[in-house]
Amino acid sequence: MDSRGRCMCMCEKGLLSILRRLKPTPDQEVRLLLLGLDNAGKTTLLKQLAAEDISHITPTQGFNIKSVQSSGFKLNVWDIGGQRKIRPYWKNYFENTDVLIYVIDSSDRKRFEETGLELADLLEEETLAAVPLLVFANKQDLMTATPASELAECLSLHTIRDRMWQVQACSAATAEGLQDGMTWVCRNIRFRKK
Repeated sequence: MDSRGRCMCMCEKGLLSILRRLKPTPDQEVRLLLLGLDNAGKTTLLKQLAAEDISHITPTQGFNIKSVQSSGFKLNVWDIGGQRKIRPYWKNYFENTDVLIYVIDSSDRKRFEETGLELADLLEEETLAAVPLLVFANKQDLMTATPASELAECLSLHTIRDRMWQVQACSAATAEGLQDGMTWVCRNIRFRKK
């Protein structure tokens, strides 16, 4: 499928359908940074947003990027691997981020402390100061999933005062909750001045 065909697919199902409702200006760029620990579901989420097949997902060893142009918007979604050895390189992707999307495996309680520490470190980064934050409480389709409100409490998200933030229950596997999260993103985008 060519890039134009992929664009049409996203326009009908994904984030671009929401972006079209915003008042576009020529060549307006939106940079979304998608982070989280390994196995949180970032790549599955990205593929769902791009209306791509999710039947075969492998761990991201570096990064994935989806760029699409539509209705005056250039949408760049950066999905960076979450393995411990890759996380120190996350800072190389912070520049010019409009929205930070942090994905958490809400069924893996053993890693809540680790993911909370990584998120806290991100929120202290000067380059990401005041960048809106969307936390996807992923894998809500699993019986062992922690509800999004409990996850927000566990991570002390209510103490965040320097930016707009939202926690959104979702399942990247079923796409449930993704559209609600992306609607919030579009309402809170900070477009960079050229």
